This record gives sequence, C-alpha cells and structure tokens, in this order.
Amino acid sequence: MSDREPRWLSLIAVLAVGGLYWAIPEALSPGPGWVLLALAAPLSILAAVLHRRAKFALNQIVGYTLLSIMTVAMIGALALLIAAVLAHKEKPSALLRSAVALWASNILIFASWYWRLDAGGPNQRELRGEHTEGAFLFPQMTLNDPDWMPGFVDYVFLAFNTSTAFSPTDVPVLSRWAKVMMMVQSTISLTALALLAARAVNIL
Repeated sequence: MSDREPRWLSLIAVLAVGGLYWAIPEALSPGPGWVLLALAAPLSILAAVLHRRAKFALNQIVGYTLLSIMTVAMIGALALLIAAVLAHKEKPSALLRSAVALWASNILIFASWYWRLDAGGPNQRELRGEHTEGAFLFPQMTLNDPDWMPGFVDYVFLAFNTSTAFSPTDVPVLSRWAKVMMMVQSTISLTALALLAARAVNIL
C-alpha cells in the first residue's frame, strides 16, 4: 500500500474527530461543538497543500498543532463528562453519547499521533522508501520486505487494539515515547468505557 492513499484516510479521520466532537452536548464540551471542525477543515487542507508543495517541515508543524488542539479538547470533554456523571445533572442518553464519541475520538486522535511521529512521520518514511526502524515493530517488518511501509490503517488498527485490549497485541512497542502515549490512550479509553458501564448499570 502506498503512503499517499493513507494520507487521505488521515484527513478523513481528523474531520471525523471534528464531527464526533460536534455530537457531544454543549454542556459536556469545553467550547461550541462546531469550533473543532471549523479548525480541523482548513488546517487539514493547509497540511495537504504543504505536503504537495514539499514543505514537509511546515506540514509537520500544522499536523502537530491540529492534533494538539484535538487532544486538549478531548481531555477537556472527558473531564467535563466525569464531572457530569458525578453530579447526576445530565440525561443518561447525553452521557452515553458523549462517552461513545470520546472513545472513538481517542482511537482516531492517537492513531494520527502514531502516524505523525513514528520513524519521523509519513514524510520521512516516504523519502526513505523503506521502513526498517520505528517505534513499533509491525509483523511485516520481520519478513524483510523492503517495499512494505505502514499506512494510516496500520496505526488505526494499533490504536483500536490499545483502546479495546489495552495492549498493542501483535505490534510490540519499542520506544519510550510510544509506551507513554499508549499508556495515556489506554487510560482515556478505560475511563470512557468505565463511564459507559456505569451509566448502563444505572439505566438497567
């Protein structure tokens, strides 16, 4: 799989996070729901334009900025959700919708982080033309296939497993920064799932 096709998938993932944030009730989000999507769309387009013009350093800066904003917004919404559950002020349906949106956003945001950071990011991986070193040991790397490189779907799969199994499953983690990020992702996912379970028990 080429790196160009997953690049479009990363754009869709970022816009999907903006849509999921919009689905969270206003009382459970740090700001208006449309703000994140309004920021994500132009910044994503800017990042794509910079990549096409080979402005890779600026492309990375824009990508880091966008993901940082999304990460802060997700953590802020999670904090508000925890407070709302403890205060018993919001309707169960609103709390459940918010928890599901945050759990899904957690997967897409961290998949985007891994895609942006692993082995220097997609631009550096594409320039090298091979993927023999990185923060994650994908099974294909053990097969000595010089033509294989991880795409965005591979990082989504890694993030999904981290949020469901709370472990990297078939992809060992090699670097310390990746281990720390995966611990943060697992903590956020566990919190969202615990809130879902708590509301489900109360409803039943």
